[in-house]
Amino acid sequence: MAPAHQRQKHLSLALGSGGARGLAQIGVLHWLEENRDLRIKSIAGSSMGALVGGIYAAGKLDIYEEWVTALTKRDVFRLLDFAYSRSGLFSGDRLMQKLRDMLGDIDIEDLPVSFTAVATDLERGREVWLNQGSLFDAIRASIAIPTIFTPVNNDGRVLVDGGVINPIPVAPTLRDGTDICIAVTSSGREEEGVGQSADRLTGEATPPESYQKAIADFIDGVQEKLGMKEGPEPSVDMFDVVSRSIEAMQNSIARFRMAAYNPEYLIEIPMNACGLFDFHRAREMIELGYERAERVLRDS
Repeated sequence: MAPAHQRQKHLSLALGSGGARGLAQIGVLHWLEENRDLRIKSIAGSSMGALVGGIYAAGKLDIYEEWVTALTKRDVFRLLDFAYSRSGLFSGDRLMQKLRDMLGDIDIEDLPVSFTAVATDLERGREVWLNQGSLFDAIRASIAIPTIFTPVNNDGRVLVDGGVINPIPVAPTLRDGTDICIAVTSSGREEEGVGQSADRLTGEATPPESYQKAIADFIDGVQEKLGMKEGPEPSVDMFDVVSRSIEAMQNSIARFRMAAYNPEYLIEIPMNACGLFDFHRAREMIELGYERAERVLRDS
C-alpha cells in the first residue's frame, strides 16, 4: 500500500453558474486531468456548471470544446431560437439538439462519475437536485435562465436555472465521502487586465450586428408592432437589464453560499472576465480557468 502522502486523492467539484464565464471551468478540468494524484469522483453543477460538468462526466468534453472554441458571434446568435412565448425569449431547442447530435444522449445513472444538476422549482421557490434520468434533460432545466430560455416542465414542476437559488452547488457534494471539495465561481472580484476585447485577442472582426443587438432589434420590432414604442429611448436595452440583473442576483447569492459552505479550495473567475453571453470568447475563458486552477491548486 502506498504511503498516505502518495495516495490518490478523491475530489468533488462544485461548478457554478455564470454564462460564458463558466467556460473557464473547462480549463480547471484540464488542470485537474494533468494532475493524476487528483481523481474526480463527483460533480455538482448549476447552469453553465451543469453543462460543462455533465459533458465532462459523459467523457465528451474534448468534442464540446472543439465545437465551442470555434464559435463566432454570428454562430452564437444562430443557435438562439426565438420561442415567441410569454415565458422566455428562446426555447433552447436548437442548442440542445445540437448538443444531442454532437454528443449523443445518456442517462445520469450510467455516467462513470457521480453527477447532479441543480435547477430551481419556480413555483415552490426551492432548488431541485437532478441526478437521475436523461443527462441533457437535466442540463436543459439547469440552464433555463429566466426570461431568456423557456422553463422546463419536469414531473409536474416548472424548472428554471439552478443559479437563481444556488449558483455554487457545494451542498450536493457533501455526502460524497471525498477528500477534497473544489468550488469554481464566476463571481470573483473584478480585476484589471482581464475582460479584454476578444476581437483584439483573436482578430475576429466584429459583425455590424452582434447577437445582442439583433436580439434588442427583435424586441424593439415586436414592441413597435404592438404600439409599445413611445417615449425616449432607454439608456440600456431590455437585454442588458436582464443580464445585469441576473448577474447581480447570482453574485450576491454566491457570496452567501460560500459563507455557509466552506470548500477546501475556491477558484474564482473575475466577474468582468467576459459578458454573460460572450460564448465566442471560449478559448480565452478556458485559458483563464487553467491559469486560475494553477494559481490556487499547484501547492495543494
